[in-house]
Amino acid sequence: MQLSNEEEDYNLSLSKFESMLKTNKVLFFDSEEFEEIILHYLDMGKAALAKKALKLALDQHPKSTGLKLVQVEMLVYDDKLELAEKLLNELYAIEPTNEEIYIQKANIYSKRDQHEKAVELLKIALKYTDDYADVYNLIGMEYLFMDNFELAKESFIKCLEEDLEDQSALYNVVYCFEFLDQNQEAITFLNEYIEKNPYSEIAWHQVGRLHYGVKEYENAIRAFDYATLIEDEFLGAFMEKAKAFERLKKYKEAIESYERTIELDDATSYALLRIGKCHEKLGNKALALKYFNQTVHEDPLLDKGWIAITDFYVRQKNFQKALFFVNKALAIDNQNQLYWKRYASINKQMNFFEEAEFGYRKAVEFGDHSLETWLFWVDILQFLGEFDSAIKTLLQASEYFPEENEVEYRLAGLYYMQADNTKAKFHLSNALRLNFDNKVVLEELYPVVWARKIVQNHILKYIKP
Repeated sequence: MQLSNEEEDYNLSLSKFESMLKTNKVLFFDSEEFEEIILHYLDMGKAALAKKALKLALDQHPKSTGLKLVQVEMLVYDDKLELAEKLLNELYAIEPTNEEIYIQKANIYSKRDQHEKAVELLKIALKYTDDYADVYNLIGMEYLFMDNFELAKESFIKCLEEDLEDQSALYNVVYCFEFLDQNQEAITFLNEYIEKNPYSEIAWHQVGRLHYGVKEYENAIRAFDYATLIEDEFLGAFMEKAKAFERLKKYKEAIESYERTIELDDATSYALLRIGKCHEKLGNKALALKYFNQTVHEDPLLDKGWIAITDFYVRQKNFQKALFFVNKALAIDNQNQLYWKRYASINKQMNFFEEAEFGYRKAVEFGDHSLETWLFWVDILQFLGEFDSAIKTLLQASEYFPEENEVEYRLAGLYYMQADNTKAKFHLSNALRLNFDNKVVLEELYPVVWARKIVQNHILKYIKP
């Protein structure tokens, strides 16, 4: 790859400057060379070298406006805003039509969270600049700071009208569309952009993402295909395409795309996990397990990998192994309600009722307030003979489900078991009122209660003539 003349000159200037520093000889550079050297060191995060270069530059070119503007940039970088402002005012008196003065003033106001004032100055800079794209981009960023996404979007669009290749503006305009919940409008905009710039893999990728977001998976795949044709090492596009294939249940194609991401970069635990899931959907059990094991080998702290193996063994009804792996997941994230529910369910299948009760209790503690979880928990408490705890738990559940017949039938049964007939009758009346036909709950869970004459007589009252 050949370097352009400008790149060669730039590299020579840099080498010459670094050689000067080593030998302590003072060599001459023109002001533009110094600007490039200073900005290079700033971009590299080498502030000390940038300051050394600036001092030498100002010694050689004390009247250079360009170097003084670089000095302003460094002062702003160091949060020396008052000094920077003072220097800018001096420069303004000399060159009131220099757009960089307004840009740097805007930067100072932005640092002070005075974004409206920054926009005003940037609009003045537009009158004097030749680089409209850069200024529109800066205006867009100020509007983003103000959470004014509509005006930010307009500014980034103007930036792209000036410079089709500005990728940061392209990403930002899509971000604004998405934040404003204007996905279809974003797709329309990007399609128009692609007509002007058909070889933009970024635009095709963004179109794919947006189609995926509105569940238009075929269109998403088509867009990702174009992105990967333009850039055949576009890892993100291959990954998104694989996800879209999964949504369409085209698991073989999904596997191919995930495997391509592994060819392009080191295997990620996410890609390995998804390949395993796809193989499982295709009925390739041995391959599925192989990839799940590779997932946790790649990232032992990926709890989702351990859960995938757990679920695999649950589907095989190998609860002993499932229990081992769900414990691995819980060791990583012991506050995950879904993992505790799995733990409880597996233990229940193995008739480990005390462990199952503990699992359901932890699931509720960490935010699982689904009716199913409450009822599983209560039924196990009842099985263990812990009637007081079961009643207390049902009363908690009734706060979330105040008109739920399943809760009321259980409360009635438990109160009858404890010979509290008044409360039992109250809850049985509620249950029968809410769903008479579901009285089978009482019959199945509390057969002794069901057989009582007092209970049958109460039920008879609710039979419609």
